[in-house]
Formats: sequence, structure tokens, C-alpha cells
Amino acid sequence: MRIHLKAGEKVFINGAVLSFDQKTTLNLLNDARFLLGSYVMQLEETTTPLRQLYFAVQDALINPQGDRAALVQYQTLLNAIRRVSSNIDLHEGLDLVASKVEQGRYFDALKALRKLFVVEQDILNEFDSHALDVLPQYSADSVAA
Repeated sequence: MRIHLKAGEKVFINGAVLSFDQKTTLNLLNDARFLLGSYVMQLEETTTPLRQLYFAVQDALINPQGDRAALVQYQTLLNAIRRVSSNIDLHEGLDLVASKVEQGRYFDALKALRKLFVVEQDILNEFDSHALDVLPQYSADSVAA
């Protein structure tokens, strides 16, 4: 697999963060978990349930040593989101995400989750912000444990 990077762009490979001073191409010659920096969500951006779910999958992808804990958090969040929403588009999207995670295709799960952000925003616009209080919050501490 070839990865083309611009100068200063970051890529996460098997838990390591790489950055280059100039435009470069990486050739991955074997299986590796990687994520381009443009797809990385920061913890402070996890302001909605799906963004928290995204962060848990992202954590499993870029932190192979902690993926088991991240996947426990992912499953907790996924179950909670499914319980509190009856939106069919959201449930179908979450089914796709779950399928990708089960197959170990975390990047594909992240892409599917990004598409669901619009659906989630439409749902949240219909409800009072306090409706989110029933969902568990993603915690970096819970993954580190």
C-alpha cells in the first residue's frame, strides 16, 4: 500500500506517529494499522455520542496495545446509542459500523461513522441537549485502564 503525504502531514502507524518535513510517499509492505492525521479526532471534539463512538474506534485503530479496552468502550457506547434512538437511518448505519469493527476494518468503520454525523445532528436538533445525559461518556481513563 502506498501512502502519499504532504510536508508536515501526520500518519499514525501501529501506534507510532510519523511526520515528514517534505512531501513523501510511504510504501507499506505488510499489514499495518494506520490512520492519516486528517482523520484523527481529538478528545475535546467528542461532543456527541457518535463522535465518542468514533473516538473509541479510532483509539482501537491507532493504539493496538489498548484496542481491547477501546473496543469495550465502543461496545458500551454502541449499545447505549441503539437503546436511545429509534431512527432507522442511524440504526442501519450503526449496523454497518458494527460489521466493519467485527471484521477488524476500523478505518472503514470510521468512514461510515463520519457519514452518520449528519444524521446524528438532525436527531440532536429535534431534542433538548439534556437528552444526551442518558449516554455514557467516553473517557480516555477507561481506555487506559
